This record gives sequence, C-alpha cells and structure tokens, in this order.
Amino acid sequence: MTTVSMTVNGQSVTADVDPRTLLVQFLREHLRLTGTHVGCDTSQCGACVVHLNDQAVKSCTVLAMQADGGSVITIEGLAQGSELHPMQAAFREHHGLQCGFCTPGMIMSAIDIVNRKGAALDEKTIRAELDGNLCRCTGYHNIVKAIAAGARAMSQVPAARQAAE
Repeated sequence: MTTVSMTVNGQSVTADVDPRTLLVQFLREHLRLTGTHVGCDTSQCGACVVHLNDQAVKSCTVLAMQADGGSVITIEGLAQGSELHPMQAAFREHHGLQCGFCTPGMIMSAIDIVNRKGAALDEKTIRAELDGNLCRCTGYHNIVKAIAAGARAMSQVPAARQAAE
C-alpha cells in the first residue's frame, strides 16, 4: 500500500491505495465520485476524462499515485451549488446527451478544449478536438452545438468564477 494525497474538487483527500490503483478507480471506489465513468479500459472512449492539474486526462491511464500532490476536478466538482457550470448548462439546453454515459467525459474534454483553444470554436475544430471521446448514441451533432454554446457562455463568466473551476 502507498499513501496518496491530493485535492479533489477543492477538498484535500488522503488514502492508502495499492500502487496499481488507477485514478478512475480511486475516484469511483475510494471517494465514491461515480460521475467519472469507465467505458473501455483501453483509453479509447474518453468517458473517464477528468482534469488533473488543469489538464484533461483519461483517468483510466493515470495511476492514483501519479496524481499525488495534484489537483483533480471531476464532473461533480463543476457546479457551484445548484448552479451548473456553463458547459453543463449548454449540454442540457442543446440536448448534447442521450444515454448520458459519455457526457461527463465529453463535458470535461469540452472545458479543456475551450481553455486551450478559446471561445471562438468552429464545428471543424470541435469535432477534431473531440477525437478520443466516443458517443454511441447521438452522432455528435448536438454535442458540437452544446460545446460551441458552452464556449460562448464560458467566455462571459467572470474571471473569479473561472479561477474556482
């Protein structure tokens, strides 16, 4: 066993884990944050995307001990009380989900895309950036619309709120 300490959704956590424990397992099984999904176990689907030190990562490819000392944000950490993150609200408003299994990873990836590329995203850029996030239900049309709308909404969020995310 090894001890890991990190900040998850703004809360300090410390736990003893098997050194082979994946970050997704740590989040789901140790912290009971089940919004991060396990879809393929091979890093192909993107259902497990979280932010580690402000970068999107597939948590099925990261050991929990690699996140030791880091900061992790999961889908559960985006909303401020009952106020959804602008990207979450855009997915709801633009029907960017169907079964919902891929949605947490899509939203976490979408926020990373906006943080890296800015709010002026065209459809071609969004589709290219979503490479590695699979949806088996929607055909991506509404997901792309939701990300574009979420990007615009994120650009209107005060800087103090963005820093909290």
